[in-house]
Amino acid sequence: MSTPPNRRAVAVVLLIPVVVTLALWAFAWPAARIAPRDLPVGVAGAGPAAEQLERGFEQRTGAFEVHRFDGEAAAREAIEERTVYGAVVAGPEGPHVLTASAASPVVAQLLREAVTAAAPEGVQVRVTDVVAAPPGDPRGSALGASVLPLALAGMGAGAAVTLLGLRGTRAALTLTGSAALVGLAATAMAHSWLGVITGDWWTEAGVLALTVLAIGSAVAGLAALLGPRGIGLGALLMILLGNSFSGVTSAPQLLPEPVGTIGQWLPPGAGGSLLRSVAFFDGNAAGGPALALALWSALGLAAILLAGRRGTATEEAPTAEARATREGALAG
Repeated sequence: MSTPPNRRAVAVVLLIPVVVTLALWAFAWPAARIAPRDLPVGVAGAGPAAEQLERGFEQRTGAFEVHRFDGEAAAREAIEERTVYGAVVAGPEGPHVLTASAASPVVAQLLREAVTAAAPEGVQVRVTDVVAAPPGDPRGSALGASVLPLALAGMGAGAAVTLLGLRGTRAALTLTGSAALVGLAATAMAHSWLGVITGDWWTEAGVLALTVLAIGSAVAGLAALLGPRGIGLGALLMILLGNSFSGVTSAPQLLPEPVGTIGQWLPPGAGGSLLRSVAFFDGNAAGGPALALALWSALGLAAILLAGRRGTATEEAPTAEARATREGALAG
């Protein structure tokens, strides 16, 4: 029985404000509450100067997670391994700030400004960008803007597979093939043309393809289990929450809790973090994001294949029943 037109009109009138409110909450609230929360930073050196720097960070309760290093070389290594976002080296000539704009331009600026503001008057603060963002994207804007197109690509692939009636192995192969082509096309644009990512070409293509596959298979898997409602749920998880909670434009540790953590377990956030690791840090700290993407891809594809088998069994059952009835009639 179809819903009366008046009820449909009322549902639309009520639903649109709810969706807009939810979208504003998802995008505006984290952006309005950006601040360091257990942000890993380092302090290098020994003596009173290093202790004073450490106390300065610890005075802001819950803002920073301070790691101590013996010297500048150890601090640089920790930055390159993505253990910390930056570090301050205590020296006789004043503090030396080590940043990594490739990890987060926002954090690099925050660290630089915090140390400069706390330095005694007249003391010159030196700043070294250990892992710099590429010249083609010095502020990380292009990398941050890439999350939504990838989410839309995965969302579109998952929805298309569902609406076209593809099931089982055919659906899984379609999603995998489209994700692979998106990965190649996106890498050709971002790496070869724009120069906003600078790691190994094929590794970056694999990361982009895996991100799209994780999103697309999750959407199609939800639709296979829940029907058309699964597409809506997939859009909510991947576009609304996944994109806004990704932390790619700032850093997960700058978002309100538990938004930053949730975002890293959703494919857009995990894909952004993994792309940073392979593009600028030789794959360091890639394990967690890669695991998250692999889990989403595996679970989504498993749901698609399981639903495909159930559909095949349902289609074959009437045929077998009709055959048995026909044989019984002939025997009679």
